[in-house]
Amino acid sequence: MLTLYDYLPSGNGYKIRLLLSQLGMPFRLVEKDIQRGETRTPEFLAINANGRIPVLAWDDGRRLAESDAILFFLAEGTPFLPGDRFARAEVLQWMFFEQYSHEPYIAVARAWVHVYAKTVDSARLAEKREGGYQALGVMERHLAERRFFVAERYSIADIALYAYTHVADEGGFDLAGYPSVRAWLARVAAEPRYVPITQRVFS
Repeated sequence: MLTLYDYLPSGNGYKIRLLLSQLGMPFRLVEKDIQRGETRTPEFLAINANGRIPVLAWDDGRRLAESDAILFFLAEGTPFLPGDRFARAEVLQWMFFEQYSHEPYIAVARAWVHVYAKTVDSARLAEKREGGYQALGVMERHLAERRFFVAERYSIADIALYAYTHVADEGGFDLAGYPSVRAWLARVAAEPRYVPITQRVFS
């Protein structure tokens, strides 16, 4: 059975839990509390030298880290990854956008405000929110005439972007001005075998 090393509040880990659930793939969840340094122990660093979750592990000893790499691996040969070569590249385009233009702002602001509840310099937080709103603007314009991000079908591009967007309010982001994004969030949440971000039990 697959083993997923994860931290429930993590949007990056949630991406994997959501896809595994929607694929109907059983897995064992091993929670690691990043606030207590549980991913920095020698035991965990032997699993992932980068000391981060999520990590997906197989019984044969193989391990895979980095959330979007895990998504891509799991989606191969399934409806969650298009077969068309250009559409596949578009999926990767949006996943790279998520990692470079979205997650560093929306996820970091959420982590500061909601997960760690840290006192953060207001200028630094404002900078993160500005970058996050820029990413939301890109998404809003793209979704204004589309149901999903690529080829009018639900894919891992949507999963990658949904993970932190649907909890953006926890970082102080107001989505009221992004109606297309909000409609897309509702479509993702209506997909079969959807699970919420902090669900622990999977079947």
